[in-house]
Amino acid sequence: MSNQSTTKKKGLFNKFLDVIEVVGNKLPHPVTLFAIFGLAVIIISAIAAKAGVSVEFEKFVDGKLTKETVYAVSLLTPDGIRRIFSEAVTNFTSFAPLGTVLVAMLGVGVAEGSGLIQAALRKLVLSTPKRLITAVVVFAGIMSNVASDAGYVVLVPLGALIFLSFGRHPLAGLAAAFAGVSGGFSANLIIGTIDPLLGGISQQAAQMIDPNYTVDPTANWYFMIASTFLITIVGTLITEKIVEPRLGEYKGKQGSSIDKVSKEESKGLVWAGISLLVFLVIILALVVPQNGILRNPETGSIIAKSAFMAGIVPIIALAFLIPGVAYGIAAGTIKNDKDVADGMGKAMSTMGGYLVLAFAAAQFVSYFSWSNLGTILAVKGAEFLKAANMTGLPLMIGFVVVAGFINLFIGSASAKWAIMAPVFVPMFMRLGYSPEFTQVAYRIGDSTTNIISPLMSYFAVIIAFAQAYDEDTGIGTLISTMLPYSLIFLFLWMILFGVWFNLGWPLGPGVFINL
Repeated sequence: MSNQSTTKKKGLFNKFLDVIEVVGNKLPHPVTLFAIFGLAVIIISAIAAKAGVSVEFEKFVDGKLTKETVYAVSLLTPDGIRRIFSEAVTNFTSFAPLGTVLVAMLGVGVAEGSGLIQAALRKLVLSTPKRLITAVVVFAGIMSNVASDAGYVVLVPLGALIFLSFGRHPLAGLAAAFAGVSGGFSANLIIGTIDPLLGGISQQAAQMIDPNYTVDPTANWYFMIASTFLITIVGTLITEKIVEPRLGEYKGKQGSSIDKVSKEESKGLVWAGISLLVFLVIILALVVPQNGILRNPETGSIIAKSAFMAGIVPIIALAFLIPGVAYGIAAGTIKNDKDVADGMGKAMSTMGGYLVLAFAAAQFVSYFSWSNLGTILAVKGAEFLKAANMTGLPLMIGFVVVAGFINLFIGSASAKWAIMAPVFVPMFMRLGYSPEFTQVAYRIGDSTTNIISPLMSYFAVIIAFAQAYDEDTGIGTLISTMLPYSLIFLFLWMILFGVWFNLGWPLGPGVFINL
């Protein structure tokens, strides 16, 4: 291919990216978006109620299939207005994702504040043979998203340093880490803070159809485990076969070395590992025996209505908190209980923006539910899709692509899902697909376009990291570097999704594709 042809294509591509950036920058803040959507629901509910909009459908009630008619409810009536004001606080405090994320972050905050997460990541990459370093950087990036945003600020710049120390192009290391952290955001071997967050939103949406439906944080666990290996292998190949050759030899003047794990940090890691092992043994002792305390006392189930599943969020928090404290005491970064409390406080102080977003999202979700618009849209949408024969895998693949496209303009995974779930979860439930399956489809689209969206909250930070090695790096440079990951991740992840769908494999413990 000629250089002229390549330049021309690159120019067209950059023009496309410019359009996305301009359009995206004109969108209001997600909090403002929720306020606008909430106001729109209030107005539309009044119009729909006045027009007598209603739907009749069948649903299961106590195991029996019954017919039900639902009418649009106006929120501009005196009763509706009173409800908007009187239940604003309870809408917020009962918003499912709120408590789960905050509780999980208490433990993560201590692990991060004590230095455990940073030291563990450095230990992982520094003890790896050179030929495996790319795979380990991508894998570590995937695993780091358990701790929310820690990977962005710890592993991405560390990936550049690691590659530079091995005589490789630092931007290739940065890209590999960024691809794992952000492009592989919905892949992991263990449950992280995003799982209860999205599960809580899915549960609220599902309860618009079935008030007793629950979505556990482990809902997509099996699919996430398989995705971890897929993204690690594919991310490694893209880095070594496409990205690094394109970048060429690094000729910059920047030179750095990675600090080795100190004796204090090594001691802390040992004690963190021991404490985590002891904690896991205790949890297993409470779960594995047939009469385990955390099992369902009536049925003995570990999954269905058990204290283990209901308490998975505090268990996750403790899985970070206990090793974090053990590491801090052994490494000398935690002197007393005040340091532990400070770590928790700092974690909570970073959640201010999320709290504001959660308040606005909670109002929108509640309005949507009160008005019955979600149920009406779900039934009408399902009827339309059935009439158009748009069911099965093609429908779900289309949904993945739509989620990925929306992600270019609204970066927050929870913000998008809070908007999309009340419409699509009930709609696909009417088509016979579980909320957990719809959530998997959403997560694929949401993850794969994170790394090429200028509106992603950490995008500017990644550019700043890259400019330390190449001061000419800009939005176009980063997007063109990350685009191969985005496109290939999306394509191969959808193939895995299709295989999973056709074979009917469970998505997580006790969770299946069809209702």
